[in-house]
Amino acid sequence: MLEKIGKYEVIRVLGKGATAIVYLGRDPDTGRDVAIKLIRFGEDNAAMSRRLRKLFQTEDAIGRRLDHPNIVKIYDGVVEADQAYLVMEFIEGTALDHYCAINRLLPMHRVIGIIFKCCLALDHAFRQGVVHRDIKPANILIDNDDNPKITDFGLALNLHKDMNKDSTFVMGVGSPAYMSPEQIKNYPLNQKTDLYSLGVLLFQLLTGRLPFRATNQGALVYKIVNADTPSVCALNPNLPAGLDPIIKKALEKDLYSRYRNGAEFAKDLSTVRYQMFEEDSTAQDMSHFEKLRGLAFFTEFEDIELWEVLRISVWREVSEKVVLIREGDNNRIFGVIIKGFVEVSVEGKSICRLGAGELVGEMAYLHPSDTKRSSTVVTLESTLFLEINSAALDLSSDEVLDRFNKTLIAKVITRLRGANKALAKLGMPAVRGSSAACDLELAPP
Repeated sequence: MLEKIGKYEVIRVLGKGATAIVYLGRDPDTGRDVAIKLIRFGEDNAAMSRRLRKLFQTEDAIGRRLDHPNIVKIYDGVVEADQAYLVMEFIEGTALDHYCAINRLLPMHRVIGIIFKCCLALDHAFRQGVVHRDIKPANILIDNDDNPKITDFGLALNLHKDMNKDSTFVMGVGSPAYMSPEQIKNYPLNQKTDLYSLGVLLFQLLTGRLPFRATNQGALVYKIVNADTPSVCALNPNLPAGLDPIIKKALEKDLYSRYRNGAEFAKDLSTVRYQMFEEDSTAQDMSHFEKLRGLAFFTEFEDIELWEVLRISVWREVSEKVVLIREGDNNRIFGVIIKGFVEVSVEGKSICRLGAGELVGEMAYLHPSDTKRSSTVVTLESTLFLEINSAALDLSSDEVLDRFNKTLIAKVITRLRGANKALAKLGMPAVRGSSAACDLELAPP
């Protein structure tokens, strides 16, 4: 490993990318730890080297102009014949992409706080004439105090120079899943493209999925340009309803309807920020996870699928003799009894009683068109009920949908078999046929 880069002592490798290696180093003049991004220019690909040199010079020039607590500081930049390196503020923390998986989502109040600060950082950058153009989870670091630090301005657009050149999409770099419609179309960009990308990131941090998903890049691009944004509150019913219009505005395809600047976006986020509980919900999430893992209904679910179930459901503590589902109503409510007992009845007559691990209300969800309830479900004692949000389930991953459908169908078939046995006890004696094979002869015409 290298011992020095320029005057800076190299301590260890922090990370490797397609074009650069980032080292932890120490500045001998100040004694502070720094991050050093090293780029080597290859002789075998002159065009790529010129492009890397340009990206590096952009990041150095723009980075020195930006001075904000939520943007990584640039201390030094050196371009040599065969390499270049950028010396930056070292952040002791984790990239935000670590918290995008469904089983590692941050508590809601922390997510809102992080995005709020990113809004203000992007507002500062815009006032300096800078558009980042590659806002994505990997380019935002979270320090030990939950402060986001936006990094990697190598693809940034200098509005003071030329607004119409060097689209990241045309250059073949950037992250299509986070790109705005105008960026994909190679239209002139302004600060609103970063706010769109930040809206995508907010959606992902709250739900564990991207607003637009597809099996290939062409289909993804089509959805970004044409498809409506799903409701974030449908995907995670525990969120405040006020988040839906905020995310919808951030992801507007019409530039005139989108947030004008980061400050406006941040102001709206502040209205919902204090509607959330400030405690860390990790312990409660783990407790709920373990409860589900112990139920027979969820035996076949993978851990990652079970975490997704937690995000699309609501835990309801229901008192004795409360109606969960009423005969004749039209809805798709269904769920699993975590603790307690319920009675299922039809036309005032009890047909069964169900306890922990049992499913209720699945018929209206499974039926393709008829949501009218054919039975009533009433609690017999204090009951903990996991209510699955049907709208959120419809928007869930293919894996979770497939697992639910298979489990629900298996449960319905098991119950039908039980119902057939119960009916058989009330039926007339069956006709007994022969077990031997026989040939049937047709009578002559």
